[in-house]
Amino acid sequence: MKHLRRTIWYIASRLLVASLVLGLMVIAFYYAMNTTNIYIVLKDGMARRAQVVMYQEEEKELTKYFQTTFLERDNALTVTRQGQSPYRDYDIRGIDHRLSMGFAWVWPWDETVRVTITEAIPSIDGRIKGSKAEEAVAQRGAEAVYPPSWQSARYHAVLVKENGQWRVKSLTLIENLSE
Repeated sequence: MKHLRRTIWYIASRLLVASLVLGLMVIAFYYAMNTTNIYIVLKDGMARRAQVVMYQEEEKELTKYFQTTFLERDNALTVTRQGQSPYRDYDIRGIDHRLSMGFAWVWPWDETVRVTITEAIPSIDGRIKGSKAEEAVAQRGAEAVYPPSWQSARYHAVLVKENGQWRVKSLTLIENLSE
């Protein structure tokens, strides 16, 4: 009887340890998967948002990354929709978009996550459209030939999971960053 009890205890303890290790591996996998998905949504979404503002492109692709309610009230997109974008007179050929994300803990069952991000576009490749060049240089000087710089900023981003996909629900400006 003593040997049977020891054998059962030995097997049970090893199963418990194996279950704990397997559980930790599953949590680590889902944490890595969610964190990666959140970073990709933020990186691609914020870059696409900047492209819509600078290139004057359509906004319909932004719904992959942002909730519709956010898109309706976003200041940068509203200004672009009204034709008041500071980039409307420029031919933008390329941008160097950079985004860094702070730490975010996401449990496998979480539907909402808050994270701090820093967005910067250190260089914009473009020039003013030919017909606008003389007028812009006369008004603002020789630097008007090149597009204005993008305001780097730090944001609190709130993302929600909808139908298995993360989307940005809100961006709250923490501070504008100097170049």
